[in-house]
Amino acid sequence: MGTKKKTAYKVTNWREYNESLVRRGDITLWFDEDALATWEHANEEVKRGRPFTYSDAAIECLLMLRELFRLPYRQTEGLGRALVQLMDVDVPIPSFTLLAKRAAKLKTSLDVSHTRGPIDMVVDSTGLKVVGEGEWRSAAYQTCRRKTWRKLHLSINPETQEIMAEVLTTRSKVDAESVPELLKQVDQPIDKFYGDGAYDRWAVHKQLEKQGIAPIIPPQRGAVIKQHGNCKANPLAHDEAVRTIRRMGRSSWKREIGYHRRSLVETSMFRLKQAFGNRLKNKAFENQRIEVRLRCKLLNHFTQLGRPKSKWN
Repeated sequence: MGTKKKTAYKVTNWREYNESLVRRGDITLWFDEDALATWEHANEEVKRGRPFTYSDAAIECLLMLRELFRLPYRQTEGLGRALVQLMDVDVPIPSFTLLAKRAAKLKTSLDVSHTRGPIDMVVDSTGLKVVGEGEWRSAAYQTCRRKTWRKLHLSINPETQEIMAEVLTTRSKVDAESVPELLKQVDQPIDKFYGDGAYDRWAVHKQLEKQGIAPIIPPQRGAVIKQHGNCKANPLAHDEAVRTIRRMGRSSWKREIGYHRRSLVETSMFRLKQAFGNRLKNKAFENQRIEVRLRCKLLNHFTQLGRPKSKWN
């Protein structure tokens, strides 16, 4: 019996996509005149304490460069000094200690492009390493494999491939517990919610029903029907999925309902780790949160610059 041939895809817009990949490293794209114009902080907003010298836009600009080139805080300060010298502009560069302090309280958006009408929401989670020796060193020298991980919960728009919301938690956080915060961050109407079996919780179904969102969530194996079919109340989406799976099988249900669209969020996680690595540089949790958010924002900018269009070959 021959092996099944893997489906091959051909990129049809390679020239445009290649140019978008080149532009990701363009310094002028991140350090432009708009950032320089708002470099100084509007001190009239500060009511108490010492007024800020640098605006949030200035701090965010340097932190974006830090994530883009995977730099420590000290090298980020050095890069900022070199850039203003090369551009021949007279603006001060904050110290590395100030960057770390301001990063902990920085507020930034994901710069998501808005589309007309309701959108779909695809969610999943992945792990990011914080501390600990590498796997090879641990195996070679039999050292303690003590590691700390953070759990990143992502929500993407499958149409635009942009990250709509993100939540960073400890590794013990259950996926379903992040749903309210993910929904809160999306300011557009949502039509369908795609998630794996980890989101098959009654609290999640209740939250989605309250907001009028259709859940595309496979019931866990051995799931039981909560509401009898003869009940006068509206049928529950979870119960209808269980009945359909019993009738036609889990694989057929997934194909019919379009569940495999959920794999797009795994693609976004892969792209995020390929671009910025699978390790967090900061040790403080608040700094880790802004570090992850800036990575997601950068990935959205990459997506907006251009993405490949593929077809079956």
